[in-house]
Amino acid sequence: MTDSGLAPLPASDRPDIAARLRDALLAASFTADGLLDLLGAPAYAALARSETVPALRATRGDTPLETLVRLFLLQQPVPHARVAAILPAAEALEAGWLTRVGGDEVAATVDVRPYGGPGGEDWFIVSDLGCAVGGAGGIGQRDEGVVLGVGGASTTLAGITVRTPVASALDLGTGSGIQALHAAQHATRVTATDLNPRALHTTALTLALSGAPAADLREGSLFAPVRDDEKFDLIVSNPPFVISPGARLTYRDGGMGGDDLCRSLVQQAGERLTEGGFAQFLANWQHVAGEDWQDRLRSWVPRGCDAWIVQREVQDITQYAELWLRDAGDHRADPVEYQARYDAWLDEFEARKVRAVGFGWITLRGTGAAEPSVTVEEWPHPVEQPLGEAIRAHFERLDYLRAHDDAALLDSRFRLAAEVVQEQVGLPGAEDPEHVVLRQHRGMRRATKVDTVGAGFAGVCDGTLSAGRILDAIAQLVGEDPVVLRDRTPAQIRLLVEQGFLEPVR
Repeated sequence: MTDSGLAPLPASDRPDIAARLRDALLAASFTADGLLDLLGAPAYAALARSETVPALRATRGDTPLETLVRLFLLQQPVPHARVAAILPAAEALEAGWLTRVGGDEVAATVDVRPYGGPGGEDWFIVSDLGCAVGGAGGIGQRDEGVVLGVGGASTTLAGITVRTPVASALDLGTGSGIQALHAAQHATRVTATDLNPRALHTTALTLALSGAPAADLREGSLFAPVRDDEKFDLIVSNPPFVISPGARLTYRDGGMGGDDLCRSLVQQAGERLTEGGFAQFLANWQHVAGEDWQDRLRSWVPRGCDAWIVQREVQDITQYAELWLRDAGDHRADPVEYQARYDAWLDEFEARKVRAVGFGWITLRGTGAAEPSVTVEEWPHPVEQPLGEAIRAHFERLDYLRAHDDAALLDSRFRLAAEVVQEQVGLPGAEDPEHVVLRQHRGMRRATKVDTVGAGFAGVCDGTLSAGRILDAIAQLVGEDPVVLRDRTPAQIRLLVEQGFLEPVR
């Protein structure tokens, strides 16, 4: 397959050659751990910033690993004889993984980056030359049809995805195939779609080189390649969510007005989701003058779905425009041209009364509940990845709370979650703290204020006594009417359960 202006990709119908190439790469320790050992932390980190000089200095020898790093990550020509001693060079040339340059040298046709799977797997992500994170080409000046490698957004989505065994998974806008690769580890059947046929080809290469099962690859935008009667247990997408004037770069720009692409993606996911299934996306959304951004996002949630939407970051329109102009390398262009493009971005935002742009995660879960739960919140603080299990547990707790009224809640038993600590805040020497904070050290790493009753209640919860009996004991201790305490405390218990501080004992 070839694309105008882009180099031909290796053949995707030769799994035998991909398997032999994989064996050779592993034998040379061309893995994420091998790279770190060879380069050292400073050069490894510099490579992730697209600075190649430290890595070039660290690979001046002629060991197999140094040769492969220069060939596949640094895009340096390497003597054919040296490559032939490491790889099945003839087959790699035949299948298009390598090409001859100069007299006796070969060069890689694609960027191949080692990537460590969550279970210690050694995978390889294929992308266009210079388009992997840490690739030799850096960022900017990309052809609109290029296929990028793994970036921060890709790893974020992979980390927040719920990883329970499922029958079917759908990766929308698969790109280099990283989400499909993760899904192949726990889904019986993986379907991957992309508007760019080059991306589908690249996904096939990533899966084959990583030793993963082939996916059902379909060309088209978003859900267009999916049949009306198809439903999935897991839907994931790192879509082209950038809100820009036009769709100059298809790998990142939505091509619809404003945040319509992300809205459409979320709204259409509901009818494609099985009951109990998850749909998880990264997205950008507009903060529009005179409109509550949380209400805007609530309106996106389709019927029959619980939702948890987390805003991780907000940028004003100037910051946002500058970020993506730099991503495209426009800041290196003629100053007059750069100013014109900057003006076009601001004109677009002003026409839509956009004041800022939010970024975050959207998780939907198919539910048969009469009143689905929709939570929209801002949480810009550090979290502990991977978060997939924490997200699954969040929805499980919603089910529990939905099924238990206050009376049932008081009859239930709870256990304080692991690694929750209590902090007391107040003036030095004061007899009583001004307030008490419970703080998580796992998952979302939340912190929440509680009163003295809530703190005492949480501290006693070890799964042995019901909530009601604990409150009765606290009432006797503090001299409060137990009926009044039972009446006013369930709301606080619900919050502590919803946010994961307390776990129901089944």
